[in-house]
Amino acid sequence: MGEFLPDETTDEELQWQFEQAAKHAQNVAHVASTEQLLYLYARYKQVKVGKCNTSKPGFFDYEGKRKWEAWKALGDYSCQQAMHDYVDTIKKLDPDWSPPALEESYKEPKTTFGGPVISCLYKVQETLREEDKDMFDFCRENNISRVSHALTNGDIDVNAVDDEDSEGQTPLHYASACEFPDIVDLLLKHGADPSIVDNDGFQPHEATDSKEICAVLKQHASYREHSKPPSLLLEMPQ
Repeated sequence: MGEFLPDETTDEELQWQFEQAAKHAQNVAHVASTEQLLYLYARYKQVKVGKCNTSKPGFFDYEGKRKWEAWKALGDYSCQQAMHDYVDTIKKLDPDWSPPALEESYKEPKTTFGGPVISCLYKVQETLREEDKDMFDFCRENNISRVSHALTNGDIDVNAVDDEDSEGQTPLHYASACEFPDIVDLLLKHGADPSIVDNDGFQPHEATDSKEICAVLKQHASYREHSKPPSLLLEMPQ
């Protein structure tokens, strides 16, 4: 069991601690290794979905395959143990963090990208040549010069969806989740739509824990409110 979750932890407390850890994951993504990010991703999916129920991504979707393999490897791993593992790992990444008490006011966690941490799970750079990178890679790398060049030359559709990612995010989703305000501003100036939802029904402002970025997106002239689909609400803590 987890190092700081005693055996007498109730199911309700464990669920609460897991959701709080998922909220905090974005804050520690920068200190986590790729293997730790995959470890967290797999356990998040195991909790939210259960046993892996999707087909293996295509050969050239390297990141997708690694994420799928990490989840698939868990098999029938229990939801409770997956939650313990997830919270323990977040605690190891940030020893000063601990989940707030259950009775404190609850704030809905951001769950896009299969958990907040996954939005910044970079493709393994050794296998991806510079000339093979696309707008999504540049956004995740915070490579503002390459993003600016592509936008200025009109080489890309600023609202295109990443066809190598089953989550259906746009460059603005990536930049928001990775908390790169300069990239967010640049995309918005070139017509990025902050109202587009991904396959889970999330807009870019819901993919970030940055209050600054969230405010910029919601105050943008083209921003429109939306309603989350019932299927998404079922995944939220009650």
